Amino acid sequence: MRIATSAIYQMKVQALLDQQAALAKTQSQIATGLRVQTPADDPVAAAQLQELARARAQEEQFAKNSTAVTGRLQTEEQALADASGLIQRARELVLQANTATLSDGDRSSIATELKARLDELLSIANRRDSNGEYLFAGYSGGTKPFARGASGAVSYSGDSGARAVQVGSGLFVQDSDTGSRVFMDIAAGNGLFTAGASGANTGSGVIDGGTITSRAAWVPGSYALTFTTGTTWQVTDSSTAVVASGNYTSGGAIAFNGAQFTITGVPAAGDSFNIASAGTRDMFSTLDSVVAALQGGGSNDALRAQLNSSLNGSLQQLDQASEQLLTVRSQVGARLATLDDAEGTRQSELTNLQTSAGQLGGLDYAAAVSKMSQQTVALQAAQQSFASIAKLSLFNYL
Repeated sequence: MRIATSAIYQMKVQALLDQQAALAKTQSQIATGLRVQTPADDPVAAAQLQELARARAQEEQFAKNSTAVTGRLQTEEQALADASGLIQRARELVLQANTATLSDGDRSSIATELKARLDELLSIANRRDSNGEYLFAGYSGGTKPFARGASGAVSYSGDSGARAVQVGSGLFVQDSDTGSRVFMDIAAGNGLFTAGASGANTGSGVIDGGTITSRAAWVPGSYALTFTTGTTWQVTDSSTAVVASGNYTSGGAIAFNGAQFTITGVPAAGDSFNIASAGTRDMFSTLDSVVAALQGGGSNDALRAQLNSSLNGSLQQLDQASEQLLTVRSQVGARLATLDDAEGTRQSELTNLQTSAGQLGGLDYAAAVSKMSQQTVALQAAQQSFASIAKLSLFNYL
């Protein structure tokens, strides 16, 4: 069988090209550190590597989400801390104003500072995050949540939604709290009822906020505690039925239906005090009412008693506001702790993914270098043999 010289040349050139391609492939693997560079290198490993890459990209997105949520929660936590400090300062001022030795001018000065603290609280409630979104507006991050209306009352314009952001596989973390929950829906009084003096009282009786002695015995409703004489009282419900009655001693306990109150001073016959089931009250109206009460002054014993009763209720309401802020802050802290735990889990998962990818597509450098040396020698031998064959000619023997 005869083989044409052109065919011999063609086969040798193809063999040289194959050797060069193999050597180039090995050199590329060594340069990149990757054994699998195309699906053709290892179809099964390539498919697995693609899935690992998808999982890694997902974890990296979770990391970005976590960073954004962490920043937003830290900003909220600071806002809550500022609001807590402000409410505490307001409580100190109310306690100071509730002192009998203060003059109307002193109370007016306290009211001026409370107005400043109220404006500061409104500013905190409208605080933004690093992206310019309002923290306490719910889903309506671009809408200013709190503003004073024509009547002077502060209203909430946000919604009741709270975004939950995915920061891990099956793990979602709420990135904020609504302004209605933080600042508006504060339990009134002691959470079960409120107590206050009638504006028509002429005596100097002052009622405290009241306490609950038996939740089981408490019957929600509206009650009137009326002094039938200066030394006797009775409690009637909304249908004017007498619920309880007794003799009055200043500072003594007045109890009915599991509730207990203390009245001090000298009530006049016909003076009454209102006890009603607690609803909710916002922080802004609480401070507004304190300012109005202090500015109203107390020019006589009756007015001073009504002021003191009002301030007692305000102190209780400020305690409820502080408790609400503390509750929300603790929940924010728990979410930040969850994010810290998720970060540790994510870093471990990323390490596992990187290890798996290295095992599947990584290169054994020692084996690759040895293989490249062999391929280099083989290519050189092929080049030399081709050069020798190319020199063969019949004319060399004639």
